[in-house]
Amino acid sequence: MAGQSGIHLVSADGPAGQHFGLAAPVLFDPEQHFAPGQKTDSLDRVSQFSLAAAGAALRDSAIPVNTDNAGRFGVSLGTGMGANKSLEDAYIQLLLRDPNRMKPLTILTVMNNASAAHIAMQHGLSGPNLTYSCACASSAMAVGEAWRQIRHGYADAMVAGGAEAMLTFGGFKTWEAMRVLAIADRNDPSASCRPFSKNRSGLVLGEGAAMVVLEEREAALRRGARIYAELVGYGSSNDPAHITKPTVDGQARAMRLALADAGMNADGVDYVNAHGTATALNDVTETRAIKQVFGGCAYRLPVSSTKSMLGHLLGGAGAMEFVIAVLAICHRAIPPTAHLDVPDPECDLDYVPGVGRHDQDVRCVMSNSFAFGGTNAVLIARQADT
Repeated sequence: MAGQSGIHLVSADGPAGQHFGLAAPVLFDPEQHFAPGQKTDSLDRVSQFSLAAAGAALRDSAIPVNTDNAGRFGVSLGTGMGANKSLEDAYIQLLLRDPNRMKPLTILTVMNNASAAHIAMQHGLSGPNLTYSCACASSAMAVGEAWRQIRHGYADAMVAGGAEAMLTFGGFKTWEAMRVLAIADRNDPSASCRPFSKNRSGLVLGEGAAMVVLEEREAALRRGARIYAELVGYGSSNDPAHITKPTVDGQARAMRLALADAGMNADGVDYVNAHGTATALNDVTETRAIKQVFGGCAYRLPVSSTKSMLGHLLGGAGAMEFVIAVLAICHRAIPPTAHLDVPDPECDLDYVPGVGRHDQDVRCVMSNSFAFGGTNAVLIARQADT
């Protein structure tokens, strides 16, 4: 809310030496999240994030997991690259050190569904167990599809969200090769990610995890659950045009589908957490898509990109930004787009520049996630009527 960024210069060690780049790392000590003696060396950093976030969400939900409900309680997790660090380490070991010495659990550590499997095992959840990998839309899709599992009667409750941990030597180098990473600000590296700004230069890699517990509404009410919001709309679409270039129509289609799913008009949305990557093409495309969907309401609608402070969590971004949007309802506050000091004439909406706004009437929110590969996922939540 204060517009303070977690972005700074970090280093990553690799076979070609040390590499420095901009990133928004998580300050994470496994010992604070796992019991003494609990085996963590077979858990990649992304699985550690996932387990920590899922555990926090389940504790907050206060749902007792037992033999009566475990079979109707599932997991839905999104990640773009999964166990990137462990996979990178395995290839370094194989190709540069000793090809005859590999960790026996490498496959079990790096498989993309490892995080979801560990969450289910740790908490005894034997309902649907799903993993989605759709680049930057992965965890938004995981939340939306988890909601559908409950809506269509396959589950009563789901732990849903996503995670990413790509701040490695290989992670930096592969994203650098795409030429989409931000240039470090000479005076203040923390201000290097500037979505919707005329002087934006690209995205900044982030990491982390966000998880929610979705529960069938009447069941939550019966047990007196603390309900943050009600998920009411989910829309997904695909841009079958180019693997890296988004389209206005594809993004607009996902937003319209989410609105239709929620049974509401565009003027009912009070805040949009934008995909807002700070790349030249994405920010203009999303601005045009919002205008296409919201029409005359677009200029009265607060829109912000929290990637300006958290960086881009890639496969974990959708869930993190959905959580932020939901908390905007709970706190009646709208988070800002930090570092937006030089407006782009092509990005002319209300992007809440600088610092957040308190005492806002936020009853319904939209969270946008648009991915390389063309996958678009949009979630809508509103204040719960309890």
